[in-house]
Amino acid sequence: MEVKLASKLGFCFGVERAIEMAERVLARHPEGVYSLGEIIHNRQVVEEFSRKGLKVINDVNQAKGLVLIRSHGEPPEVFEQLRNRGVEIVDATCVLVKRAQQIVTNLAKEGYQVVVVGQVKHPEVKAVLGYADDVICVDKPEDLELLPADGKFGIVCQTTHSLEHFGRMVGLIVARGCREIKVINTLCEEVRRRQAAAVELARQVDVMFVLGGKQSANTRELAHLCQEQGVATYHLEGWEEFSPDMVSGKSVAGVTAGASTPQWIIERFVNNLRRFESR
Repeated sequence: MEVKLASKLGFCFGVERAIEMAERVLARHPEGVYSLGEIIHNRQVVEEFSRKGLKVINDVNQAKGLVLIRSHGEPPEVFEQLRNRGVEIVDATCVLVKRAQQIVTNLAKEGYQVVVVGQVKHPEVKAVLGYADDVICVDKPEDLELLPADGKFGIVCQTTHSLEHFGRMVGLIVARGCREIKVINTLCEEVRRRQAAAVELARQVDVMFVLGGKQSANTRELAHLCQEQGVATYHLEGWEEFSPDMVSGKSVAGVTAGASTPQWIIERFVNNLRRFESR
């Protein structure tokens, strides 16, 4: 079997930045550092940082000493609560998420009803929703019932969504009716490049393997886009989840990975798959 890799895959600059920041603060504080939520959506990376002393907490009231803000960001009230506790804050929020947060604030000041196309429970979206009052989150056609009739809408998107999904939702909002609409593209270009590369590869192979955390939104989106091409697609966290029946009757396999998937996981999977082929 031939194995092909997507032309763009793995860590994006936002994830690399968060990991570098975590490494630096742990070097300064070997006794341990707190992370408010998992630094990135990858189990293996989180476990490795845990061994190095990065303690994941989910409650601001558990924070003390130094607290790392994960790449997904946090709403303003969380920063205020941390400052009130007197802790040192290291902000590893992705710069593109920061941009989306600022755009939401600006749109609200301009009098728009802010609409975020995204998954309401995703940590990035939960943070973005905090940067203006009464922001509405929509991600499915049925969510449009949440929008006021004939509104003045300012629309942004979860950075890890696909351009196609964002376009569909904006089109549905326009078709539903509005007095005025302002759309700002807050999608991550690095994620978009990975999506385009995955779709291109999926059209060339018999089976696709998408590597990354099961809770990673951008990795799930990659798997969804590959499945839409009609190719057998498997979203795996690593080689441990591989099964020989996945490649039964297949001659060409494609491999891609989410923006929070480290290179060593990709290399281990590809090397093992190639050794498996030679049996």
